[in-house]
Amino acid sequence: NKWAKKDKASGNLIAVVSEAKDDVREQLAALQAANGDPKALDDKAVQALKRRKLISLVTRKSYTVSRGPDYKPKRVKKAADLTKEMLDSGSYKTTTFKEYNFQTLGESVGGGYLHPLLKVRAEFRKILMQMGFEEMPTSKWVESSFWNFDSLFQPQSHPARDAHDTFFIKEPAATVSVPEDYYERVKTMHESGGSGSIGYRYDFKREEAFKNLLRTHTTAISSQMLYKLANQEGGFQPARYFSIDRVFRNETMDATHLCEFHQVEGLVADYDLSLGDLIGTIETFFKKIGITKLRFKPAFNPYTEPSMEIFGYHPDLKKWTEIGNSGMFRPEMLAPMGLPENVRVIAWGLSLERPTMIKYRIDNIRNLFGHKVDLAMTRNAPICRFEGGEEEEKQHQ
Repeated sequence: NKWAKKDKASGNLIAVVSEAKDDVREQLAALQAANGDPKALDDKAVQALKRRKLISLVTRKSYTVSRGPDYKPKRVKKAADLTKEMLDSGSYKTTTFKEYNFQTLGESVGGGYLHPLLKVRAEFRKILMQMGFEEMPTSKWVESSFWNFDSLFQPQSHPARDAHDTFFIKEPAATVSVPEDYYERVKTMHESGGSGSIGYRYDFKREEAFKNLLRTHTTAISSQMLYKLANQEGGFQPARYFSIDRVFRNETMDATHLCEFHQVEGLVADYDLSLGDLIGTIETFFKKIGITKLRFKPAFNPYTEPSMEIFGYHPDLKKWTEIGNSGMFRPEMLAPMGLPENVRVIAWGLSLERPTMIKYRIDNIRNLFGHKVDLAMTRNAPICRFEGGEEEEKQHQ
């Protein structure tokens, strides 16, 4: 800084200026006087001091808090709605309400969504109507034991009629009436037989037949429709009926069984039908829902003979699985109704839940139907379409 120089003769330092001026000290003093504000110096001086690590820049924020016009010692939550209690007590006069934003949009309200069971039901219903079937009225869940069991030639001692398999109604416990002449013919068929049968040879009890219950199958409706068909004005006319509705059985609940489920049932009443007609009808229906590989196994049902279990090949499980039951109604069931002797009735049925579980890849029936169902699953489930039905329709066109 050229404040002194060295004397060559003596080797001593000699002052060059009469008074020394310390610029750095003055700059630091200026910063101190300005409370550290860097604006007190030019940028060049500030950078020089920073390089020499004589100063460091620190950002300091400060706030001033003061009482506003709405200051209260205790925080009070603003009310969002005007309630009846406020109007009754008059507290609305002193209550502080939130400001209402008239420009905002409300949350979008979603419409109703069809449950996967209803989607599959609608598709099955469309297919059956395309095949010429007429839907039966199945809105009555409570039936008498007469229509649910006796009219189907199912003996009153059958295990399915016990309380551990069937839900009986306490009030009213018994039905009011059944067609009396038809009742007598059914009773005779059970006790003594007819149409080549010796019957079950037991005492048919009226009180047992009149017990009310939650129907165990929609075949209870099928028997009523066949009785009406046999006794309608003009006599019997060939018909095709179907139903898709809820049935109830006192079963142990697990991943594949519930106490209530939906049954799909179809029947054809016509002259001189055979087992081949039954197989052909079943194959046509299942082909329309995309199941082309079918097998039939002999089985036993109280009211059909011959009877067959229906097996379909499951492409995901890579194995054959039971998908339904079928048969031809026995003469002991049809004769008391008054149907002509050469009229045959072929019928088949399956649950609605099983094909729905396969269609939507659901492995537990309780995740499909009941109080454990996820509402998001219902909302997001895709539409139900069966490719087999579409291909069949294209071929007809």
